[in-house]
Amino acid sequence: MQGANKGENTPLNGKGLRIGIVQARFNADITDALAAACLAELEVLGVAANDIHHVRVPGALEVPVALQALAERGGYHALVALGCIIRGETYHFELVANESGASVSRIALDYKLPIANAILTTENLEQAVARQTDKGRDAAQVAVEMAQLLATLS
Repeated sequence: MQGANKGENTPLNGKGLRIGIVQARFNADITDALAAACLAELEVLGVAANDIHHVRVPGALEVPVALQALAERGGYHALVALGCIIRGETYHFELVANESGASVSRIALDYKLPIANAILTTENLEQAVARQTDKGRDAAQVAVEMAQLLATLS
């Protein structure tokens, strides 16, 4: 159900929210599709284009550094992490997946700022392609839902 909170009766409303997006360029075909779906869904949810700050970094390991810079800058209601890590033949996959995921979570907790983590970790390109649109859209919904939730809790 696009544009509505799937788990609640309260519709998602991104009007007035400022959202930061950090997109990894590595596996650009996938991350560009993630970003396109995320941006389209943010628009559906009412987030104004001029309230979205979209930056690109080389890869998934660089995403947390940029997220932290945006968090330190302040003024965002939520952030979104976009990337794609595809398993290879070496341990590098585990290193990148584990470190990027842990760092994204740590930044969210340290700054008390919701971060929708849509850094895909897949076994192959076909799995990434199959997830790119839904996960991009989901990231937008999570960012808006969590921003709304934290506003009611503070």
